Amino acid sequence: QMQLVESGGGSVQPGGSLRLSCAASGRTINRIAMGWFRQVPGNERERVATLSSGGDITTYSDSVKGRFTISKDIDKNSLYLQMNSLQPEDTAVYFCAARRAGAGYSVWPRDYDYWGQGTQVTVTS
Repeated sequence: QMQLVESGGGSVQPGGSLRLSCAASGRTINRIAMGWFRQVPGNERERVATLSSGGDITTYSDSVKGRFTISKDIDKNSLYLQMNSLQPEDTAVYFCAARRAGAGYSVWPRDYDYWGQGTQVTVTS
């Protein structure tokens, strides 16, 4: 089993930046495909960014490409999402997720086995 805990959310003005962190416990994130997803009430959960198990393949949704960066630190057993040039439409609850060991990366929330509780990001002037 893996437990995931997100942090770093908050309220920021348009154009600002935030860095989300996801601390994993229960097992190492080495060789684990992971991702960040977000959800607005009434909408389905959507992919923001994903990272392959080897850390060599990243995917981003078109809406965040060029503004957000996903990364991980194996020594700290943590996943990160650097978010720059934030816009009001980025407002959502952001979730960290991980696939089971041996699974490849995926852009679909349904393929992820472990989820954090989410952290709220609000972009407003």
